[in-house]
Amino acid sequence: MKADELRAMQAPIKERYRNDPAAAKLTLKAEGQVGAEGLTCKVATGKALVEAGLHPATGGDGLSACSGDMLLEALVACAGVTLRAVATALEVPLRGGKITAEGDLDFRGTLGVSKETPVGIQAIRMHFALDTDATDEQLETLLKLTKRYCVIWQTLQQSPTLTASYAKSK
Repeated sequence: MKADELRAMQAPIKERYRNDPAAAKLTLKAEGQVGAEGLTCKVATGKALVEAGLHPATGGDGLSACSGDMLLEALVACAGVTLRAVATALEVPLRGGKITAEGDLDFRGTLGVSKETPVGIQAIRMHFALDTDATDEQLETLLKLTKRYCVIWQTLQQSPTLTASYAKSK
């Protein structure tokens, strides 16, 4: 896709949101089914059903997806799409590339072994290995704008308000 094609595709959407800001507000949803047996949750991803389970470091058998890995995968996916869109819009030459994300996690927290150990990923590192002839200045701008407009990056950066509720089903 070329920059003018991207602009043409997004122009009516941007105009609509300028004229009707409420139209830009959506609620994204995810749904899972807790497994009747075993320690799993089946999550519909839009393309496939993924069965999530315990990571082997917490007793899992490694056959099910790990939700921590899925979080990093969502970050990589969002950053990759955003990077490509920004590169297209700025006409930065980008033939391809590889994005990796690593997250540091101490499983003593989630297993309750140590109350002092936080539960969750404590640090995430991303690396972009890009096939490009872009200048360092262009790449710095590309990275800066990718982080600015990547929904998952910004969500992790800003720590959204979380709530939880329950209901009994029959």
